[in-house]
Amino acid sequence: MLLRSLTLIAAEGSEFVPPTIFEFYPEIVAFEGTIFAINRIMMIRLIVMVLLIIVFLLWTRKFNQAVKTGNVVPGRFQVLGEMALNFVRKSIAHDQLGEKDGERFLPLLTTIFFMVLGMNITGVIPFANIAGTSVIGVPLVLALAAYVTFIYAGMRKHGVKFFKNSLFPQGVPKVFYLLVTPIEFLSTFILRPVTLVLRLLMNMIAGHLLLVLCFSATQFFFFEADGLFRLFGAGTLVFGFAFTLFEILVSVLQAYVFTLLTTVYIQLALADEH
Repeated sequence: MLLRSLTLIAAEGSEFVPPTIFEFYPEIVAFEGTIFAINRIMMIRLIVMVLLIIVFLLWTRKFNQAVKTGNVVPGRFQVLGEMALNFVRKSIAHDQLGEKDGERFLPLLTTIFFMVLGMNITGVIPFANIAGTSVIGVPLVLALAAYVTFIYAGMRKHGVKFFKNSLFPQGVPKVFYLLVTPIEFLSTFILRPVTLVLRLLMNMIAGHLLLVLCFSATQFFFFEADGLFRLFGAGTLVFGFAFTLFEILVSVLQAYVFTLLTTVYIQLALADEH
């Protein structure tokens, strides 16, 4: 309905340019013409990584200072760090893998959670306005890390039997392996990393396009539309604010889902039936 209204107004003489897929191909801002070319999305990724490193260094320093001084009353920043890290440790790692294996894979799961969250949340931060995960590079790298860890966990626990039992489930009549084995191969070794990538990527693309549509429409209605059509700007502004809150929720939820699914895949690789 919103696009239809904008199209009708454009037909009256004004012009509205909706967001397109080229939103995700911003201009190069540094090192143009080299393999190190940096656009706005890559710049956001670098900034997020630097900020995450600084935050974790500060958290670590606070923890070490508390241990050395015997200060049992943590500050607000330290409490925030403990809550965030304990959420990944207890609600995801220990819950799915148990304490021993949870601690073993905790560095990877913590990295995935905070990296996805940090890259996602830039989609609603002013002057950034696009998620670092809205282009396939970061989702693909994280999915590959999850995939390699999943294979490693299964091989470390069960050896070659991991692949045998994954592709040839026990209790299935041998004649049905012609049907079951290709399905198991696709679902276990192909679709898992692919769905990790696409779920995160598509959510971030859709969220960015919705926000750009709402706020560009607001600017259009307020400053370029004629007459009573300017009133539509209030509506698109409200929608934009609502979608911003929703996008914050989606950013956190996608970080949780990506990390949880990675943990579940590792847990399945470690399961005794393998």
